[in-house]
Amino acid sequence: MSTRKRVAILISGRGSNMQALIEATRHPGYPAKIVIVIANRPDAAGLATARNAGIEAIAIDHKQFATRMAFEARLHQSLRGADVDLICNAGFMRLLTGGFVERWRDRQLNIHPSLLPAFPGLDTHRRAIDSGVQITGCSVHFVRLEMDAGPLIAQAAVPVLPGDTPESLGARVLKAEHQLYPHALQLVASGKARVVNESVVHDPISGRCPQLIWPPLGTL
Repeated sequence: MSTRKRVAILISGRGSNMQALIEATRHPGYPAKIVIVIANRPDAAGLATARNAGIEAIAIDHKQFATRMAFEARLHQSLRGADVDLICNAGFMRLLTGGFVERWRDRQLNIHPSLLPAFPGLDTHRRAIDSGVQITGCSVHFVRLEMDAGPLIAQAAVPVLPGDTPESLGARVLKAEHQLYPHALQLVASGKARVVNESVVHDPISGRCPQLIWPPLGTL
């Protein structure tokens, strides 16, 4: 039996996507396990959630470091100390420098609440509604230096309904995120999705198009 990939989750707040990943990794045969959760804010609610699940959880307060690189050096040290194979950003609200990104190139995932490359950055749901699009969604991608950029692993489509507010649309997209992120991590950890020439190539056995539709997404 192949060894499960050791995963770190980076958070800044409550970590709802972290919780979805924790639940997914409890399933028999899932190819990854979460070994550490790290928050850049000591008051991040997700730290308690992780500890209650029996996972090591620590805070590395970015405000305690004089430079971004000093913070990242401490973060990298903690990841290496936990023998991490993959990183999942889950609401981690810090832009990372090129040095850190390159150290973890093709081993760091991020989830974003839009169908990238549309609507990178913040306030995605309001921007989607204001643009008049009828479909939005969420994306999991490998991290690159540019914000919300990098090879796409999987996406889930969510309809924009008449009368939607950013809050109502955001709630539906978040439900899709909780299905999509475990799906994408499963693909990467199992080796069924990998980067070739800055595009993600999928194992034909796993299906060439791991895009999902909400609702419903069905089972993973």
